[in-house]
Amino acid sequence: MRAKRRSTHLMSGIALAVAGHAAMGVALGLVFALILMRTPFFGVLPLINLSIDPATTMTEFVVAVVLMFGVGAALTGFVLTMEDE
Repeated sequence: MRAKRRSTHLMSGIALAVAGHAAMGVALGLVFALILMRTPFFGVLPLINLSIDPATTMTEFVVAVVLMFGVGAALTGFVLTMEDE
């Protein structure tokens, strides 16, 4: 019985670590998307404004960037956590 309890504790620790990495990735993705949109050097905001519905396009852009960063950070966190264990 102890082995199961220990395994459950280990799995919850891994899940918390992966969730923490995913949250950090989401936060970084949001900052990166906002920097891309607000900096005129990159020219993302004028392209978004040329679309038929700029609000929806901006939302889709931010969600796509945030999800890419979040998933990437979660997978990286999982690999690093499993390597550490």
